[in-house]
Amino acid sequence: MEADIPAASDRGESLSRMEPLLIGETSRHRPELTDLAVDLASLSAGFRRSLPEGVRNSLADLVRAMNCYYSNLIEGHDTHPIDIERALNNDYSRDPRKRDLQLEAKAHITVQQWIDAGGLAGRALTVAGIREVHERFCAQLPEELLWVEEPDTHERLKVAPGDLRKRDVRVGQHVAVSPGAVPRFLARYEEVYSRLGRTESILSAAAAHHRLVWIHPFLDGNGRTARLVSHASLLETLDSGGIWSAARGLARSVAAYKEHLANCDLPRRNDLDGRGSLSEEALAEFTRYFLGVCIDQVKFMEELVQPDRLRARILMWVEEEIRVDALPPKSGNVLEAVLYRGELPRADVASAVGTGERQARRVAAALMEKGVLVSDGPRAPLRLTFPATLASRWMPGLFPEQPSSAS
Repeated sequence: MEADIPAASDRGESLSRMEPLLIGETSRHRPELTDLAVDLASLSAGFRRSLPEGVRNSLADLVRAMNCYYSNLIEGHDTHPIDIERALNNDYSRDPRKRDLQLEAKAHITVQQWIDAGGLAGRALTVAGIREVHERFCAQLPEELLWVEEPDTHERLKVAPGDLRKRDVRVGQHVAVSPGAVPRFLARYEEVYSRLGRTESILSAAAAHHRLVWIHPFLDGNGRTARLVSHASLLETLDSGGIWSAARGLARSVAAYKEHLANCDLPRRNDLDGRGSLSEEALAEFTRYFLGVCIDQVKFMEELVQPDRLRARILMWVEEEIRVDALPPKSGNVLEAVLYRGELPRADVASAVGTGERQARRVAAALMEKGVLVSDGPRAPLRLTFPATLASRWMPGLFPEQPSSAS
């Protein structure tokens, strides 16, 4: 991002510069893209229904860390989920830079947790919702991460949480609309994207993602804000439960992701390329890519948590822990019961273990100390959790195995 010219007023750019905002109903790309949107909706709903609620909620916690990791990685910030998990427990690195990145990750997760709890319901694609996402994220950042440097003059500019930019900017080859025009373009964005039906919202998710980045409403943080907004929109339209993340797929093909975004900035190529100022062909290609990434990530997560395979990986870990006296015998019985039922009432632990109450309490306490079971209180049911430290064993391929040092 380059901050170019000092503050400028609204230069009167026509709203038509942002067209097309949607893939037109008569577009030749429409049938294929509609099929992809329907496939995504079906796969996401099926995956969500396949999991017990307790497992689904615990998986969503892990996916939140994964989403944060990959979204930050796209921005060049590598904070491993183990270090993110440490930050959530207020365990920070002594290295100032690593600590700042941990705080950044914690801010991202806090905002997504708010989104997942319904904080943006019905408002994800509104101006107020977009500004609130940016404000909530940036308000939790350490001071050093709120400053950006103008590359030519090296002037340091401070990012104000939730405030629309007051300067002209250039992103790569794209010169964003004048700062005074940002409110007009955001109003048009909300008018179009916030009123769509369910299928149309899924179909237009990529377009809404790009057009928000294209407007570039904030001095910095536009990419993360756009990905959080896209997550919120898909969470609502797909009722996904937050158990898969597009960010992983985008980060794993980051060159293609950024190339698609840049191509969508290009003007219409010819008379066969839609009727707007920008290329409909490029927008359709990005939509195809984006929906494909989402479908791949649903399939990846579904395969990863197939009950038999997940159970086998967890029980293999339990057996190893029992052999070295790190867990008491019969610990696997409790985890199996929780996996099957989603949660296990305290009174049922003894029957799962096949021993008396005292041994049952010992097993439950050991599993909680290992961080693989959690409970909302001393009498509340036990639920499975997926610690980042065990992700490489329980959920291989979710994210890189080698963490950065949090020392």
